[in-house]
Amino acid sequence: MASGDASAPLAEQIEQLLAPGGPLPIVAAGDPVLRRGAVPFDGQVEPALLARFVEALRVTMHAAPGVGLAAPQVGVGLRIAVVEDPAPVPEEVRRARGRVPQPFRVLVNPAYEAVGADRAAFFEGCLSVPGWQAVVARHAAVRLRALDEHGRPVDEVFTGWPARIVQHETDHLDGVLYLDRAETRSLSSTEALARYWSQPTPERAADALGFRLPGADPS
Repeated sequence: MASGDASAPLAEQIEQLLAPGGPLPIVAAGDPVLRRGAVPFDGQVEPALLARFVEALRVTMHAAPGVGLAAPQVGVGLRIAVVEDPAPVPEEVRRARGRVPQPFRVLVNPAYEAVGADRAAFFEGCLSVPGWQAVVARHAAVRLRALDEHGRPVDEVFTGWPARIVQHETDHLDGVLYLDRAETRSLSSTEALARYWSQPTPERAADALGFRLPGADPS
């Protein structure tokens, strides 16, 4: 199995996974590891190995490419994720989605809570569900609590697209895929998305495909 022996101790499993070098294989939907809650990190992996694993997650995220990657996505059921977004998007997309650059971060044992009642809906994809995207309504702002890779506390409010990223990656650690939260009528192949739904917001898709967006008139 690409992720090594899943029954082995975490440190041994990670050593096996890192042995070939280079980007790690990404686990696809259907693998049970993506549907189990990840184990909180409490020192099961010594600092040098943790640093190597974090670097491998970073390399894999960049190679995919993606803006976030959770440990279960490479077959390791440990509550760790990495995020980074250079946000190379047009200005109209930046304004509509609140997508601003985010530095590389390591999130250990993250948890989030909504800040306010506002929700935002946009097309969203996942490296573990390649070739497809769907509209997901998420909290527009969240407070994220976590540790970084050095054990220092993280307590920060995220808004816009960064809020979406941290919700997506934290969900992975709870065994939740974005499809669980998606408007199923919006599900589109990558090709269809590029052909029909490349607008900064999904109103046109909602009208054509027959799904509701947050705050839309139910009539």
